Amino acid sequence: MTQPILGILTLYLNDAGVVEEKAMFRKMTIEGRKLGLRVFVFTPQDVNHDKKRIRGLHYNESTRAWYRKWTSFPHMIFDRCRIQQTPRFQQLLKFRSRYQHLTFLNRPLRNKWTIHSLLAKDERFSSFLPKTRYIDSVKDIHSMLRSHRLLYLKPVNGTGGRGILRIEKLRGGRLLVQGRNQDRRIVQPQRMNESQLDSYLGRWDLKNIRYIVQQGIQLKLKDGRVHDYRLLVQKNGSGEWQVTGCAGRIGPPGSITANLHGGGKAVKMDELLKEWITDETKISSVKSSVSEFGIAVSQYLELCYGALCELAIDIAIDRQGKIWMIEVNPKPAREVFARAGEGNAYMTAIRRPLEYAIWKHQQKQKNPRPNGTREAALSGERDYDERETNG
Repeated sequence: MTQPILGILTLYLNDAGVVEEKAMFRKMTIEGRKLGLRVFVFTPQDVNHDKKRIRGLHYNESTRAWYRKWTSFPHMIFDRCRIQQTPRFQQLLKFRSRYQHLTFLNRPLRNKWTIHSLLAKDERFSSFLPKTRYIDSVKDIHSMLRSHRLLYLKPVNGTGGRGILRIEKLRGGRLLVQGRNQDRRIVQPQRMNESQLDSYLGRWDLKNIRYIVQQGIQLKLKDGRVHDYRLLVQKNGSGEWQVTGCAGRIGPPGSITANLHGGGKAVKMDELLKEWITDETKISSVKSSVSEFGIAVSQYLELCYGALCELAIDIAIDRQGKIWMIEVNPKPAREVFARAGEGNAYMTAIRRPLEYAIWKHQQKQKNPRPNGTREAALSGERDYDERETNG
């Protein structure tokens, strides 16, 4: 059987060609070689459409260096591209459209509002979802404040805690407003009357950026820091969804989010649950429910959107042990497990997409497409150019 080839699709972060997740890609390349899978990294900018070749990034274990090499298209593509407000992202959209017939391990998901609306339609998930509204005007926020003392405002396409606001109604009716700006910097808390809120929110460009307002869950620990959990669900080497791990995250002092990129720290799930709930019988039940929920959500979203191979589901657990879904991330990082001291989970998170890619390739070999398809013409299975270039 031909050695399978996996291309990891990413985007440069700037015009200098910086790649965001290079350390993870290096580990995936090394682990892939152990499994018999060839792995390289590329962006839409590296594709020569006329020659059907890609000038990808390859890692040499002996020299511990990356180098450029022209290759044919891979058998499979692992899409790790995140949203950018740049021409590079527009190139990505064109690439996805042009080569949608190729085998992708994962397809893009929609924004927070669309995913929430989709999950809310299924009665299995509706009870896990905080009350959420799309913001057409600040009237939507005032309406939610009449029902909930704590709200979160989130950009529908935001990541890493950027642009999030927390609004809490205090005793006496005044509001405590705090958050993070688009650069993830902590916005200092401000107290104001509800009548002053409209003017304050005018600086946040809610209309153009597009926001949702969501019921908040009280998640402050004894020291006042907020916490949540990152659940990672991945396809395994048999093509089935499986929980890889779940780790806790604690935000830095003064932060309204627990994201690691925003200065949060990672801890083991058991340690955090024991501090938060204390009842070990309830903890066991909660952990079991978290796993069942994660697998069910992953299966459902794959039915709705097509091919997926991994999802990170950020969840909150209140004092009573009730699980709340915060959001779904289709391009999750893995470092939460390394930082929490969960080394086995971290390495499993690296390997699972590779094992799934091999399984996917084997299924294709057993059920090949008719000869002459565009995919066969592009595939590295027919031609793999080993000539190296400087770069």
